[in-house]
Amino acid sequence: MKAAVMRATNTPMEIEDIAISKPVGREVLVRVAAVGLCHSDLSAFNGTLPSLLPAVLGHEVAGVVEQVGPDAHRLRPGDRVIVCLTFHCGHCEQCHGGNSHRCMTPEASRPETEPPRLSLGSEPLDSFMRIGGFAEQVLVHDSGCIRICDDMPLDRACLIGCGVTTGFGAATRAANVRAGQTIAVIGCGGVGLAAVNGAAVAGAGRIIAVDRVASKLEMARGFGATDGVDASRGSAAEQVMELTGGRGVDHAIEAVGLKPTIELAFGILAKGGVATVVGATSYDTRIELPSIAFLQERVIQGSLMGGVRPSIDIPNYVDLYLQGRLKLDELISRRRPLSEINLAIDDMNKGEIARTVITFDH
Repeated sequence: MKAAVMRATNTPMEIEDIAISKPVGREVLVRVAAVGLCHSDLSAFNGTLPSLLPAVLGHEVAGVVEQVGPDAHRLRPGDRVIVCLTFHCGHCEQCHGGNSHRCMTPEASRPETEPPRLSLGSEPLDSFMRIGGFAEQVLVHDSGCIRICDDMPLDRACLIGCGVTTGFGAATRAANVRAGQTIAVIGCGGVGLAAVNGAAVAGAGRIIAVDRVASKLEMARGFGATDGVDASRGSAAEQVMELTGGRGVDHAIEAVGLKPTIELAFGILAKGGVATVVGATSYDTRIELPSIAFLQERVIQGSLMGGVRPSIDIPNYVDLYLQGRLKLDELISRRRPLSEINLAIDDMNKGEIARTVITFDH
């Protein structure tokens, strides 16, 4: 099959013909219909997120099941699926506690006694996030494959595999935004726009989008933002405080992953407010917060994949899209074939688009 192979950081990927193994155990072979380009892929490409090389990046996948392993009993060939990176075992403390997204079981990796999932001759290739979606097929653990209805377009469904679930879930599950509350979303890329969408669906009374790119702020209004703060025009904190009459916001969702924006999220909270960090930071990032603010019962928390319960939430997100409440069409700025993967990386580096989707014409 054809795949985009990354051999060095910040170096254009090459489209190569590589081999993919047959499924064993609980593995599922999926023919990829579409894969979104997520900021985590960019972070792996530029080395912010260390990864094994050579590798096939990509993890926001939707496609059709082609083969299943002997122990994969939930799926069958022909099923349309979203691949979600929250692979889980189903029998650990986190899984039984309703937090399967925290499991990340080693059972989802192929046993060392088996040949590698991806290879080029005698050379093994790593599957980024155990998916490797910039390829015509993926071979993954069945716990990450969620069956969806035939009405759902796969080029939009792929976005639910990571970015949309992360942002929408950050607002509706991790932050648990309630009707009438005020929320600020910092960073209006794909994840941030999904958070704005989630806050609107939750009934937030005021949704303040914060970004440095005017076109993204305008886009955020289409997702439900009531106000926009251009962080390139003076202090974003002062602008938010002015909009809220000095009170601050009940919730701040940080979707950038930088020290200044995380500290901004905490700094604009009202008393009792909650800052939810979803942006992926580098491993050495440290933040500084004024300890006196904790006496105002302000809270800062993380969110992994929006606290998703894959078999429950992902079909619900599909239903919300089909009802016209979850905005996916508007999230796609550009579609490209796999041969233009490096142009898609350039698109994201410029910071002017929401999402590029790589589509396959099988």
